[in-house]
Order: sequence, then C-alpha cells, then structure tokens
Amino acid sequence: MEAGHKRGPEPELRRNKRRRSFPPATESQGATILHKTVSYAPHPLPARQFDRDTTQPISFYLSSLEELLGWKPTSDDDFNVATTPLAERQPPLHSKRPRTLVCHDMKNGYLEDRFIQGSAARAPYVFYHWQYIDIFVYFSHHTVTIPPVTWTNAAHRNGVSVLGTFITEWTDGGKLCESFLAGEAHAYHAVAEQLVNIARFYCFDGWLVNIENTLSEAAVQNLPLFLHRLRERLQQALPGGLVIWYDSVLQSGELQWQNELNEKNRVFFDACDGFFTNYNWQEEHLERTRAQAGERLADVYVGIDVFARGKVVGGGFETDKPLRLIRKHGFSAAIFAPGWVYEYLGKEGFLQNENKFWALLSELLPTHSIGALPFSTCFCLGMGTGRFSAGQEEEVGPWYNLSGQDIQPLFTDRGAPGETGGWLCTRCSLQDAWNGGSCLLIQGAIPPEADQVAVRLFSFQLPAPPKLFLSLLYKLEASPEVVVALELSTRDTSVSALPGEDPPSVPSLPPPRCYELELKNCILQDLALILSCRQLGPHERRFTCRLGEIRVLDAASPRLSAPQVASLQASQLLWHKTLGTDQLSLSLTLRWSYPPHQARCFRIYCQGAASHGGRPLPLLQEPDLLGQAHATLYRVGGLAVPAVPAGASNQVAFFVEPILNEGFTVDRSRWGRLELVYSDPPSPST
Repeated sequence: MEAGHKRGPEPELRRNKRRRSFPPATESQGATILHKTVSYAPHPLPARQFDRDTTQPISFYLSSLEELLGWKPTSDDDFNVATTPLAERQPPLHSKRPRTLVCHDMKNGYLEDRFIQGSAARAPYVFYHWQYIDIFVYFSHHTVTIPPVTWTNAAHRNGVSVLGTFITEWTDGGKLCESFLAGEAHAYHAVAEQLVNIARFYCFDGWLVNIENTLSEAAVQNLPLFLHRLRERLQQALPGGLVIWYDSVLQSGELQWQNELNEKNRVFFDACDGFFTNYNWQEEHLERTRAQAGERLADVYVGIDVFARGKVVGGGFETDKPLRLIRKHGFSAAIFAPGWVYEYLGKEGFLQNENKFWALLSELLPTHSIGALPFSTCFCLGMGTGRFSAGQEEEVGPWYNLSGQDIQPLFTDRGAPGETGGWLCTRCSLQDAWNGGSCLLIQGAIPPEADQVAVRLFSFQLPAPPKLFLSLLYKLEASPEVVVALELSTRDTSVSALPGEDPPSVPSLPPPRCYELELKNCILQDLALILSCRQLGPHERRFTCRLGEIRVLDAASPRLSAPQVASLQASQLLWHKTLGTDQLSLSLTLRWSYPPHQARCFRIYCQGAASHGGRPLPLLQEPDLLGQAHATLYRVGGLAVPAVPAGASNQVAFFVEPILNEGFTVDRSRWGRLELVYSDPPSPST
C-alpha cells in the first residue's frame, strides 16, 4: 500500500473549525427528533464501502470476475453515485472533430481520491485543465476500475465524459477471459450486463476495455461479440455512452501491440466507439492507420505516454511533438499519465509544472464551450488551506475533494515581465481565496501604446436570455491606474458590464454585486476580463488582479423560494468512549431528500457538541461547520459529544444547508434539522 494511503480524513473532533455567524431566522418546522440509547456494541460497516479506521465512505474497485458477477448495489453504495450531471457543451462529444482523451494512471489508483467526502491531504494531485479534454479514463490494474465519484463529479461539471477500465492481464487474465469468453453467449452477455449496470448505477459514461493476454480461438471469436453486446446495451442504458478498445490482443488471439490500426485488430475497432493505440508508434504507423480508419479518423485515439517509456516520440515537456503529428493526420489523442508532472517531477512546484505542461499543448488542443446557464465559478481547484463563504473563513486546515472543484477558465501565458508589447499570465492561486480555497490570479502589464488588455476566460455557445445578471468578485492590488470590467461577447457585438456605484442587485445574492444586461436574439460567445487604463501614458501599467467569483444567470428565472430539505434521518450510529476518560465520540450517517440537480452541494453543521474539555456546548450557540456533502447523505465521523450523566440525557443537533446552483442563499427555515437525544443504558441493578 502506498504511503499516501495512510493519510485520510480527520475526525470531526480534530478539525479546526470556526463558527459561522448566521442571520436571525425562523427555525425549520420539519425538524426530526431521534431518541437513541448509547451502545458500545461493535457494528462494523462494510469494508468495501467504508474506511476501517475512520468509517468514512470510500470509492473502490472489483478484483475478480466473481466480484463483478456478484455485484449488487446496496444503500451503502449511494455515497459512490455521481450527482453532477454531464454538462451540456459545444461542440458535442460525438462531432467529427478530433478529440482529446486523458488516461489517468497514478500508482494503481485509489489514493487520496478514494475518500468521497475528502481528506486533509496537504499536497494532493489535482487535474483542472478540463477545457482541453473530452474524455477522462480512470485507469488501474484492478479487474474492474470504477472511477472514484469525486473525479466523475469534477469531469461532468466541465462537460467531460468519464470511463472506467475493464482489464485482464497475463496468465490470470487469460484464465478469466477463458471463463466467460470461450463458452456460450450467456456468459459474456452476463459480464456485459454487469458492466452496464455498474456504469448506470454510479453514473459514469462507459468503459475502456484492455485485454492484455493471449486468447484461445474460441475466446477470441467471441470477443467482438462481447464488445458489440457491451456497446449496444450501454447505448440503451446510457445514451452517449462509450466503449473504447485498447490496442493489445489480435484477432488471432496473440498478444502483440501494433501501435496502429490494421487488419489484425480492426475487428475490435468495428465493434467499439473508439480505438486507443499503443504508444510506440512513428509517423508511418499513423499513415497506415489513416488508410484503415476511413471516415472514422476521430475515433482513433493515438496514445502518448507522457513518461516516454519505450521507443516513443516526445513525452514529458516535449509531449507537443507527438501531439503535433497526431493532429497533422486528423486523429484524436490519448494522453496517458499526465500526472507525470506530479509523480515524476514531485509535489514541489506542481501547479507551476502542471500549467507549463498544458500551456505547451494548448494551441494544439481545441477547447469546448459552456452550453447552458446558470453559470457560476469560484475557481476552486478542489483543494485548499481553508474554506470560505462570502469572504468569511469557515474552516482552517488543508482539504482535498475534487467534487468541490469549480469550472476552470482558459489559462493565458504570453510574454514575460520586461518584454516590450506587454505580458499576461493567468494561473490558480491558493492565497487570498474566496469560497473554497483558491482564486484566479491575473498578472500582467498594459503596454504604453495600448489602453487595455483583454483576458479571455470562458467560451459560451448558447442563446442568450432577454436579461442576464453578471456577478463579479475581484481584488485589484496596488494598481490605481487600472480599471476592471467584464466583457460578454456575442456573435454580433460585445457588451461591457462596468463597475458602477449603484449596480442593480438581486435579493438573497451573496456579497458579489450583480449587473443587469438586456440582450435580444443573441448567441453568447466569450466572457472576458478587461483591464484598462484610466489615462494613456508613456510607460507600461502593471497590474495584479485576483478573481474570486463570476456568475452569469438568467435574470428571468430567479429562485423565489428554495425547496425544503426534507426527511433528514440518522443511521449507522457508532459510539466510542476513550478508556479512563469521559470523552465520548459519535459517528453516524445522515440522509435527506432534495430535488435533483437544484443544489450544488450541502453544508453540514452541528450544534451542542462537546468542547475540548468534554463539556456540552449550549444549543443557543451558533452551529459548527462539519463539512460539505455533494449528495443527499453525509457520514459524520468521530464527532466529540458530551458524555451522559447518570439518569440523564444529552442532545446534539445537525443541520443541512443547501447551496443552490445559482448561488442564492437559502433561509435557515428551509434547512434540514435533526435533533439527536441520547442517554446511557440503564444499569443492570436497576
């Protein structure tokens, strides 16, 4: 097991939380009151779905054909279901333009990313250049690799499809394949059906199939039929789902990587949505593949190993070389293990190396556009050194949860300080953050001959509603000669939303001010930040601007009343008492109901938990933030609660606050509330 596995979520009793000040509000009328007797009897949770040490929910894989065929979802699997729908995007995935696939392979997977509710990792790996890619594959060498739900949520928010991996390898893989491929059709139908059921239940988008072992004549004859069945059933269950084949075994049953599409492996390409070539190709391989692919050039994903193992073109910071050849021939690209910048170069300077790597490729990678409103981002990377809400710090300490990652902008890096003609750089920063631990840092200079620079942030392709609200939160540092504005481009014109003294406001919006724009029969195209000079002068004007939040909302459909968080319940209670002390801790699962896709996430609070001395805090005190949930359930782990005096009871309250997609605050009366009243069991002598 990797060393990184040992650092998991910190129990609630050890996290450094800060209380949030809430405005006065009417208490919820739908509070649940639950009475429980403290019991120290062991009730172990399923090891597959929960971490043994912390009882926190975890993502998992399946190691054998028996596990695959025996898989049946239970309520404990609900934590692993992705809740973020695949966002609309333009052009759609199935257009004919070349695509970009990223295959994530890092130390056999399931590291800190396996903790569904996040962990306290200080320097985790994050991927955030989603605007350049179309498909994300989570790869490991386990038989059935189910993508961790945090990756699926992050990718779907950015309109990127997510695939798991079905892999068989070497001698054991050969035996596994013979057991379901060499016999009757019902055997491989059953495997295909289970793979479809898993993708449908956990809400990801398909499979990379990788058979890296020799096959008997009977097995290899059935293999295309298995692939066809898998693809057919996946399309029925998940329209737009994908099955991609990896270049490995041949139609003869031999294991022999071809590094191209040819007559020896074409039968598998014909049965699938795409073909992922091996990495040891030269340009002549591409020329032969082009002749084979015909009109399906974009369905061939030419592999690039960023680690540059074997006789490959490029790799590392020269990955642009193979990518240029791939684009020259009109193919899609499959970039394998771009985590090289983290795993090989190291954690120190990771964000700078990540930005450098993708900047080298950006001119060769077509981007995709946002296809629907509302649009909102705080530029959060899914990690940080604290959590913030409306500029107020709610939680201190490192955190990592890709489900909390926001939509990221188009990054710019041109010129350098001191060069004539100005310079501009945008990058993520974990300092001076708003709403989640990161912001967008924009630095540059306006050259003497110009009066402004434009920073293109996001691309849209959607009809504009008659009225828009634009919201911007920013901080301009030591740049008195520079003015900041948003510019929204349509196909015909550009409209600037300039900071004013009294902009229109929207009830219940957090601190960022909103600006109203009226548009008619427009197609939204680009959103840019304009930095302009108050006065022209002979010298360049340098600036540093930190963006904390941008929203683009349809003004015609503000949410007047948020739905009520309903049916808040607690289950799977585990009590623990430290020997020789009065310290009592509680772990439990909270579940509730809420209309699908209306809340971005939920904040979970408690009230009445124990202080550091073990004494109960009064229920009149404001609630403590426990964490965030990205589904309608949350596992509370190791919460310190007051011990129960003999013959008495204690009480702790839990609250669930929905965070709406549009960013509107929700009145406390609409939150969920559960009051847990607990007492010690009666003494046997009474």
